[in-house]
Parts: sequence; C-alpha cells; structure tokens
Amino acid sequence: MKPLLQLSRYIDALNLRVGRAVTWLTLVVVLVSATNAVVRKVFNVSSNAWLELQWYLFGAIFLLAAGYTFLKNEHVRVDVLSQRFSSRTQAKIEVFGIIFFLFPACGLVLWLSLPFFYESFILKEKSLNTGGLIRWPVKLLIPVGFSLLILAALSQLLKSVAFLRGLGPDPLARPGGPSAEEQLAEEIRQQAEAEEATRTARSNHAQRESNTTTDREGNQ
Repeated sequence: MKPLLQLSRYIDALNLRVGRAVTWLTLVVVLVSATNAVVRKVFNVSSNAWLELQWYLFGAIFLLAAGYTFLKNEHVRVDVLSQRFSSRTQAKIEVFGIIFFLFPACGLVLWLSLPFFYESFILKEKSLNTGGLIRWPVKLLIPVGFSLLILAALSQLLKSVAFLRGLGPDPLARPGGPSAEEQLAEEIRQQAEAEEATRTARSNHAQRESNTTTDREGNQ
C-alpha cells in the first residue's frame, strides 16, 4: 500500500494547489462582476466579452474546485443513516459509492466531454454573441474538472482501503470543531432565537402600552 498511498499524497497535493489557486478566481469574479455592473449602470455600456468572462470564471470555480472539495470532505452527503454506523462501515460505504457510482458517472461525463471539447477546439468555435469569447477554453474545463474529481476519488478510495486494512487514519474523520453544515445550522438557530426574542419583546411592549392606555381610561 505504501506506493499507492504515496500516489494518493501526490493527488492530494495537486488538488490542494488547484483549489488554492481557484480561490483567487472568486476575487476575480467579484471584481469583474462589480466592474460590469458599474459600467453598465453608470455609463450605459455593456460588453458581451466581459459578461461571458463572468460565467467562464464561475464554471472554472465550480469545475476545477470539485476535486479540492472532495479532498476536504465538503461535498454534500446523505448522512442520515451512514453517520449512525461505525467508522469502518462508513469507509466501506465510501469504497462502494466511489467504485459503483462516482467512477462510472464521472467517467461517462469525462468520456462525453472530450469530443465536445475537441470539436470546439478544431473548429475554433467562438461565441455567437457580438464581441464574444472563444468557446473551447470553457469546454476544456469540463474534462479537466472531472479528471481532477476522479483523481480525488481515487485518492479517497486508496485512503479508505488503507484505513480498513489498519494502515492509515480514517479519511472521513472531520477535523476538530463543527462542520460547515453544523455552523450553518447553529447560525440559523441563533437567528431564529434572536427573531423570537425580538417578537416577544415587541409583544410585551405592546401589552404594556395597552395596559397603560386602559389604566388611563379607567382613571378618567
């Protein structure tokens, strides 16, 4: 398993670097979107190239960061049942899901996306919009993104098998502290409690005002 685990570390390092690079694209998207909005509203000028660049960058973020997200164990999972199982059972479910669901689905998308990109590249396809961008780079993101996701899944598979054989840590174990979903649930709970406290305070205030008015009328 040592050579395979070494391969897993190389894959993780690749997805980690890609993920960190993609985080900067988020800032670029914000700047491009803000600039487009300001120029369109203030100067009444619009550019198809800059508008298309926005969704090119959005596509790059979601596709290229898929493997990184899998590495960080942050993809949405149906944990209602599996979280009640032992760590070994969860690892077995992970192995089964990767082999029989993730690999076939991602492999199919990768296989279909290659001729989709190649045809666009050969024809030097451009946007049909006036002043639009060339299309093959954004189509290239599909096979590249799914290749990174498949590699991340392969790494996860190797780590899960190593864990089941007692040769590595649990790859599904989350680091200390609440997960992103738990943090969101806590924020929603706190917001709901704050709103309930506000409604209660307003109701009490209205009741006191009503009682004061009643007392005044009684005294008169």
